Amino acid sequence: MLFKGFPKQNISMNNYKIKPDIREQVINKGLNFPSDEELVMLVLGSGTKNIPIEALSKKVLNVLDGTNDENRVTALMKIKGMGTGKALAIAAALELGRRRTGYLQAVIQHPKDVIPYIKHFSITSREHFICITLNGAHEIIQIRVISVGTVNRTMIHPREIFTEALVEHAAAIIVCHNHPSGNCDPSPDDIKTTGTLIKAADILGVPLLDHIIINKQTYFSFLENKILF
Repeated sequence: MLFKGFPKQNISMNNYKIKPDIREQVINKGLNFPSDEELVMLVLGSGTKNIPIEALSKKVLNVLDGTNDENRVTALMKIKGMGTGKALAIAAALELGRRRTGYLQAVIQHPKDVIPYIKHFSITSREHFICITLNGAHEIIQIRVISVGTVNRTMIHPREIFTEALVEHAAAIIVCHNHPSGNCDPSPDDIKTTGTLIKAADILGVPLLDHIIINKQTYFSFLENKILF
């Protein structure tokens, strides 16, 4: 029974979901655009009937600022409205981000120094051609997938390799690709491609330091094996 003078309230769960415009803005402007609170909202997806997603996101950020890795999930689960699923989603997003960006500013002094940051490509079923850009101190600027090919081949062009390197003012690059077949020996096409990239690097003034081929167990370095370098 409704008392006279008190309008009926229509409560919709849509009030507790992430605003569509946040998703649209991220799609149009990229993941650098949203605030930390909005990024948490994207991970959570929705709040609860009693706790709007904006309020829940603020509580999550407060916990993240005051906890360490070992007790983070437990602390997140103590937030009213989180639950195990949302707490694990936040923790998993943080861990995935750490793994995928742990290479930033890592110093590369030897070919083997690159392997920890690209080894996850070794388990893929198709060839991935990767470009690693370095600054003047040989610190990693970025690791990019240039091309994804078939089981035993990927097509690349020098412009695809050097475009971003020039934009980032890279002092040097290292290229890498995986061999799903498991054999790390370079093919004739690998050798030809490397020679072409070395010539392009000389012209553009962005040295190619090495070409590395990886599989699940080991790697092959053109530099260490003194091929073309």
